Amino acid sequence: MKIPQHVAIILDGNGRWAKAKGMPRNYGHAQGSKNVEIICREAWNIGIKYLTVYAFSTENWSRPQGEVDALMKLLRSYMKTCLKTAEKNHMRVRVIGDKTRLDEDIRKRIAELEEASRDNDGLNFQIAINYGSRDEMIRAMKRMAADQEAGKLKIEDISEKVFEDYLDTAGIPDPDLLIRTSGEQRLSNFLLWQLAYTEFYFADVHWPDFTKEELAKAIEVYQKRNRRYGGVEEEA
Repeated sequence: MKIPQHVAIILDGNGRWAKAKGMPRNYGHAQGSKNVEIICREAWNIGIKYLTVYAFSTENWSRPQGEVDALMKLLRSYMKTCLKTAEKNHMRVRVIGDKTRLDEDIRKRIAELEEASRDNDGLNFQIAINYGSRDEMIRAMKRMAADQEAGKLKIEDISEKVFEDYLDTAGIPDPDLLIRTSGEQRLSNFLLWQLAYTEFYFADVHWPDFTKEELAKAIEVYQKRNRRYGGVEEEA
């Protein structure tokens, strides 16, 4: 059975899920964060080695201030929970995105989580926070330019592999499968470079309702597709 090595998920529909239940949007975000742990555990159980979730985009700062504040409060709480979960399930956790805009206490908790889980040999779990793919590529190019000016990088040595080493996802394989919940069919500035040869799956359920059965359905669809790179079919 062909299991994708790396699955990326756009966690969409928390607010709409809550609204449908007559609850505030923040309730949906809280329930969605609880579902992340369930799907992490299930992903590892079925053989997925890398899981990357889109938690907070660079564009999400434009949401109402009250919702942003609630999301940051939830993030603080989740960092504590994730530390315990990583220890219990031996997950290695990394946060991708521009951390400089986050409050100092959140940056500190992220650093503690990444350091504490660095040597874990279970699921590699990446959380995209204040992440935007265009922003990621601009930041990568700025670091490349700085290294070029410092004599650490020659222009003629720049290649796709060199560029990838400057991205937030350096050392992490590209996703084999992207899942977006809530029925929306767009990438929303998520992993644009990394998704070049990724299979897409769009689930009609909102993220809090995305169960292990829904994950299994996505994997089943993935398994039925013929993976091709430049016209060459991937070997089974």
